[in-house]
Amino acid sequence: MTQYISIQKAMDKGSGKVSIRGWVHRERGSNKLKFITLRDSSNVIQCIFERQNFEKLWGDIDHLQVESSIMLTGEIKKEKRAPTGYELHVTDFQIVGKSDKFPISKDQSVEFLADNRHLWLRSLKMIAILKIRSTVFGAIDEYFKKEGFYEYHSPIFQAVQCEGGADLFSVDYFGKKDVFLGQTWQLYAEPAIFGLEKIYTISPSFRAEKSKTSRHLTEYWHAEMEIAWATFDEMINYGEGLLKHIIKKVVESNTKELESLGRDPKELEPTIKKPFIRMTYDDALKILKDKCKMTVQWGKDLRTVEEEKLTKLYNVPVIVTHYPKEVKAFYMTEDPDNSKVVWGCDFLAPEGHGEIIGGSHREPDIDKIKKRLRDDGEKLEEYEFYLDTRKYGSVPHAGFGLGVERVIKWICKLDNIKDTIPFPRTMERYKP
Repeated sequence: MTQYISIQKAMDKGSGKVSIRGWVHRERGSNKLKFITLRDSSNVIQCIFERQNFEKLWGDIDHLQVESSIMLTGEIKKEKRAPTGYELHVTDFQIVGKSDKFPISKDQSVEFLADNRHLWLRSLKMIAILKIRSTVFGAIDEYFKKEGFYEYHSPIFQAVQCEGGADLFSVDYFGKKDVFLGQTWQLYAEPAIFGLEKIYTISPSFRAEKSKTSRHLTEYWHAEMEIAWATFDEMINYGEGLLKHIIKKVVESNTKELESLGRDPKELEPTIKKPFIRMTYDDALKILKDKCKMTVQWGKDLRTVEEEKLTKLYNVPVIVTHYPKEVKAFYMTEDPDNSKVVWGCDFLAPEGHGEIIGGSHREPDIDKIKKRLRDDGEKLEEYEFYLDTRKYGSVPHAGFGLGVERVIKWICKLDNIKDTIPFPRTMERYKP
């Protein structure tokens, strides 16, 4: 029985007889020779069919179209002129699945590629991005387990809001209307730290933000952590450690993919080697005014344009802390030295990619939480389970959430977050 190996393993072998299989990525030829670029998940290779060896089957070979699936056997040789430095001289072949005229060619519109996303996943660009995405997910899991965290899962169907009622997706839950898709795990994660102390998750989150920017998805993947006994600074240190670990793993594992996307891996090395920039909200406003000629009124959240200007001043992530209480969520701890600000932070990626982590120390005072909820127009009885965490042996604790697609967008130096996920969901698109 023929033993098939990946294209990359065949090239690693370098010479001799090999059997490979994959999909026709490109094809060209003449009456005497047929050149096919074959693609599998590992790489691409140029394959040559000589008519004199396949006279009776030449009609089948000559009519092979892009995305036909085939299995080949032949002699692999080095060839500097070939796209990846090797070529396969085919001695035997089998057509597994013929292809109609493939609808995707060069210079297709963004909208056309979105309509045909199920086919665009085969592109070398998407293959490279999805390989990096896989590395990122593995690195997140590896980091938290290495740090002694337990994996924990909260419900997707939730009965309370955490980040803002205007951004909730409501669902019909057996006739009940006050049920929502989770924006975050947090309110259901905090109860678990009293048993497990250090927990994390990687899970979908849903935000009904009416935004059409290059940084927003309505369904995205959220890496979140919560830790008992932690100070604000300890939580921030975990965020910095996580990002350093992710970048290190991608640079080690996906150099080829980064370069194919036009991302120089050396541009990511400062994030691994240098400490992140830390500043307060007040510091950020002063820097924006002095260095970027942008005046932000105190109490306003930083907009995308201001985050972009700020992060372009540095080659590592910027951590902004001590935001005004009014622009942050009800569960964030008031600074004991200044009740107008909270122990909350945002990690901003360099090169203008913006916020990738949001975190905070959690407010321990149950009366302050109740007041913030009332001020937000929330019904306290809906939050009884959460308020119980402050009534029975509460301890200082903190946590953060990382937007995985935003991190991938930065790592891959992409213009749009839609390219970071197989099937993006946005305000205007829910299919295919």
